[in-house]
Order: sequence, then structure tokens, then C-alpha cells
Amino acid sequence: MIIYKIPLSSHKFQYISGKFQIWNISKIPQTKFPENFRKSSRPQFTNCPTMIVMVGLPARGKTYISKKLTRYLNWIGVPTQVFNLGQYRREVLQTYKNYEFFRPDNEEAMKIRRAYASNALTDIASYFTKEQGQVAVLDATNTTRERRGVIINFAKEKGYKVFFIESVCDDPEIIEANTMQVKLSSPDYENYDKEEALVDFLKRIDCYKMSYVPLDEEKDRHLSFIKIFNVGSRYLVNRVQDHIQSRIVYYLMNIHVTPRSIYLSRHGESELNLLGRIGGDTGLSSQGQKYAKALAEFIRGQSIKDLKVWTSHMKRTIQTAEALGVPYEQWKALNEIDAGVCEEMTYEEIQATHPEEFALRDQDKYRYRYPKGESYEDLVHRLEPVIMELERQENVLVICHQAVMRCLLAYFLDKSEDDLPYLKCPLHTVLKLTPLAYGCKVESFYLNIQAVNTHRDRPTVNRSQATLLLTIHYLLICSRAPVQKPSPT
Repeated sequence: MIIYKIPLSSHKFQYISGKFQIWNISKIPQTKFPENFRKSSRPQFTNCPTMIVMVGLPARGKTYISKKLTRYLNWIGVPTQVFNLGQYRREVLQTYKNYEFFRPDNEEAMKIRRAYASNALTDIASYFTKEQGQVAVLDATNTTRERRGVIINFAKEKGYKVFFIESVCDDPEIIEANTMQVKLSSPDYENYDKEEALVDFLKRIDCYKMSYVPLDEEKDRHLSFIKIFNVGSRYLVNRVQDHIQSRIVYYLMNIHVTPRSIYLSRHGESELNLLGRIGGDTGLSSQGQKYAKALAEFIRGQSIKDLKVWTSHMKRTIQTAEALGVPYEQWKALNEIDAGVCEEMTYEEIQATHPEEFALRDQDKYRYRYPKGESYEDLVHRLEPVIMELERQENVLVICHQAVMRCLLAYFLDKSEDDLPYLKCPLHTVLKLTPLAYGCKVESFYLNIQAVNTHRDRPTVNRSQATLLLTIHYLLICSRAPVQKPSPT
């Protein structure tokens, strides 16, 4: 007889002849385990930390690129942080006076600028060593060879890779739009009227022009960089060194700033939704069919120019799209998360038949992978081509599924891995996403067709690291027996 004693919460499990017996205990011995013991290790996309260094005059979209790129890298699982030199300056100076601070012949100001630039580099080093960051984005003008040389030497000393992103823009309409939409609303000009702010900011740009030396195709051919001309009309790519740099280049060559909206909607309520069962590939319920018609009416009322419609390969999204009466494109990548052996089960059935799986999913819903199925982390990687295509397109309606919609929403709203699996994406509701300069505007439209609630709130998980370890032992024992999926009732 083999006996396994496995504490879980306030119980012990005894495994005897293929059966578990449970009894209460008052104390569980505590053992120290690493902080990230249960979680799957984060994929390393870089073999050493990478510094992304922005280059360019003010009002050329550097901060827009920095924020958008950081959001993308974090979404695909590459820990990335922006270090904005403007924020460092505001912390040092507290109040902004005028453009004179940026004159290249202002020696006193130059000392201050070098000091807080050095502080930013120190913080980047700390981010890499203490917070296990993989990519740091230095959002600053970096318009002189001297300044870029300091950064290169710092990176060499620390063993970091450097990739420059230069935004070059000579289109007066783009510069004016960026200035009016973003720069004049910055904290620097909160005490200025609009006309005064515009005059001062244009003089600030002139100060940078005095010493601006762009990256040169010949003189800087030993450096890794991409030059973006007029927000994507042309690109120059030089010496891409590794996987992460190639992904950055590919991403930057797909984004655009054309005004557009992305509409996200789940399929209409399905037959399995009514039964409280997850996954499967059933058609719409009667309420789901009503929603499909209501969605068609809503979309017609929006008068959207050149709208594209995308669905998954599953019946419930296709039936929802059919009611629109317009062409639609099917994406297998938009299929719902694969629940493996738990497909078409209710949460109550999963908890009863696979309690260890149910508990482990509550412990880390983002990385937990269903047996023979997928995790949210897997789903994010499956959806990356969808995100790339969404960035290239203009107006799109995506009819998808709950887990898929959560992943897409997390990308546009910059949500963390912990929050992503618990984002609320109710049935019969349309979310309209309008990308803005530094974020995304979200509008929610409930189409007044009742449906079941499929959202499951974030559970309270208070288990210690020791009990978590033993839960995994329990899982390993249970995995010896074949898993049976009950027939749908």
C-alpha cells in the first residue's frame, strides 16, 4: 500500500489503492519556496537586455511610438518599460519657464539635462537587474552624436544591446496635428494660453534643430536602427541583430495613425451558453439570433466607412455575422480558447471531476493550460497575427469569443497578465475602440437583448507556497489515471 499525504488548504489527502481520503488538520508545515514557484517561467525573447533609444525632434511621434511599442512588447510577454526624459526633467525643475532651457548654448541648463539623463540610465540598469526587465525604451530626443555616444558606451559597459528608432518628419500637417493634439496639452503648458504655448513650443523645436544630427546611413552603418519617415510613408532599416529587434521592426512597419475604430463583439448567445457549458461549437440560441439581427441594425446605424468584418471558424460567430448581410472573413486564430478535456463541461462539473485542475487555474489563470488544451498565454501568441492585421487595417468589426475578446481588449487597453483573464466582456454588448495619441477610447453599447452571464469573478486565493507545491504533487498523482469527460446532459 502506497500512502501520499498531501496538505491542501486546511485538509490532508491520503491516496490509498486509487482513492483519496480527506481529513482536517490544524497546522500545515510551512516551507520556503521561490516566489514564482508555480508559475511557468517567462519566455526569454532576448539573450541580453535591450535598450530601445528614440531619436528625433519634438512633435515627431516619439512618445506615441514608445508607448505603443511598450504596450505590444508587454502584451506578448516581453517585460518592457518606458523611461521618458521629459518626466525626469519635470521632477527636477518642478515648473517649466520657457524654451530658453533647451538652447544648446545654455551651459547651466545643459548640466542639469546631463544629470537627469544620467539618472535615467541608472534607473534603466536597476530595471534590468532588480526587476528582470528585458527591454527599456528611452523616450527622449537624443539628437546629437555626443548624446548617442554616451548611451552606446553605457550599454557596452553593462552588456546591453542598443536599437535606435528615429522618427523623421518634414510634413507640416503632421507636425501641426501632433503639436496641437498632444504637446500643447502637456504639463509644461498648463499655465500658458494656447497661442503663447504654441509660440514657445515652436521655439523649443528650433533649439533642437541647432544641434540635430540625424542617424546617417554611412557613418552609423555599424549601429542597429530603423528610421521612420513621415509616420510610415518610408522606412530605412539597418543591421537588425536578433529576434526581438526583428519583431520590433515588423511591428513598427504595420502601425499607422489614420483615424479609425475597431468594434469588438462576442457572438450571440449560444445553446451551450444557455446550459452553462464552456467551449464546444453549437449554434445560436433564440436570444442569440435576436442579437445577430440587433447587431446588424446597430452597425448600419453607425454608417462606418469601408467596414471589414472578421469571425472565427466557429458556428456561433459565423451565424452572428450572417445576419449583417455583408462579406466577412473567417480567422481560425479567432477561435475560442481550447479547454481540452474540459470542453463542453460546466464549471461545477470541472470542480467535481477535476478539483486539482480547477484549483490550479484559479491560482494562475493566465498561464494555466487545460489538459490537452490552451492557456490564455497560448491564446495571446495565437492572436498576435490578428493584432498585426488590426494595426494595418482601418475600420474593423471582430465577432469573436469571451477569452479572445479579453486578449484583444488587454492589448488595446494595456492590461496586465493578471487582469487579462478577468476582463468583463458580456454577451450582446459591442465595444467600440478608438485609438488615440497615447491610449484608446472605449465606448460600450448594450443592445438590449437579454443573455446569460458567462463571467466568472476573480477568486480569492490565499494558499501558501508550501501548500501550492503539494497541490502540484497531488496533480501529478491524479494525472496517472485517465481523465474522463462526462457526456453532456
